[in-house]
Amino acid sequence: MTSGAPVESTAITATTLAVFNRHLGHEMGSFEDAKRKAGIHKAQQWLRARSKTEKVGLATLSAVLALVLLYVAIEDHDTLFVMAEAVHFVGIGFLAYKLVREQNCAGLSLKTQHLTAIFLTIRLYCSFMMEYDIHTLLDLLTLLATVWVIYTMHFKLHGSYNQQMDTLHVHYILVPCAMCAVIAHPSTSHFYLNRVLWALCVYVEAVSVLPQLRMMQKAKVVERFTANYVFALGVARFLSCAHWILQVFDGESYLATAIGSGLWPVMVLFSEVVQTFILADFCYYYMISSLEGGSVVRLPAGLV
Repeated sequence: MTSGAPVESTAITATTLAVFNRHLGHEMGSFEDAKRKAGIHKAQQWLRARSKTEKVGLATLSAVLALVLLYVAIEDHDTLFVMAEAVHFVGIGFLAYKLVREQNCAGLSLKTQHLTAIFLTIRLYCSFMMEYDIHTLLDLLTLLATVWVIYTMHFKLHGSYNQQMDTLHVHYILVPCAMCAVIAHPSTSHFYLNRVLWALCVYVEAVSVLPQLRMMQKAKVVERFTANYVFALGVARFLSCAHWILQVFDGESYLATAIGSGLWPVMVLFSEVVQTFILADFCYYYMISSLEGGSVVRLPAGLV
């Protein structure tokens, strides 16, 4: 009996040490977490204290620095457009995961999905008629995924669709975009209708996310999977915008040679900048929420 006492004592000591270490690790983790949240809160307070002009200046500086980094890091700037389409496809993947896992489409705008399907269909047609390349394959995959989302929302999960909050009518977007496309479109040698359709898909894409943003503004709280999707759209829009802006600095690119030759090049740049800034505010609140470890993204009034 006496010979077993040291073994028993050692076991008790080891157990005590393990419990102590777990407790210490938990305390250290809590301390680090609290320290991180305090830092984020301090940064938020600093940002909130800035004037609107200062905030715009900071956002512009950040965008310029990101553009410079992309310009230096990526030799072929057409790669940015491929990256944008790939990120958009990943964003649709977040939607698919939400629909399959949670079996509801609450918080998703069916009208944004309709607009997405419209501009992708037009762009796919124009790609076949005007320039068939890797973009065509990515557009096809994204269109198929979008059509699946629309089908699922329409027929399988329609009971969870918040139709009363998805109130921005599609024709309010399509009609002005069509008018702009007739006025400003590429001046290439392609068939006139194809050139107008190409312009139409650019303009519709620029504002296709508006119904989703309006819906989120009404809800004020966005669950994680929907937020991931919209953030992916924001990243895709920025990469696409960077693609067109950096083309201006590529001496032999189409846009660089077309600047000053008509309204279309200006409208392309304007559309890309508009769609990037439309999503900029949401992306800011998304990143703040992610740093804080929140399960939802909370939006202030007047986001859109």
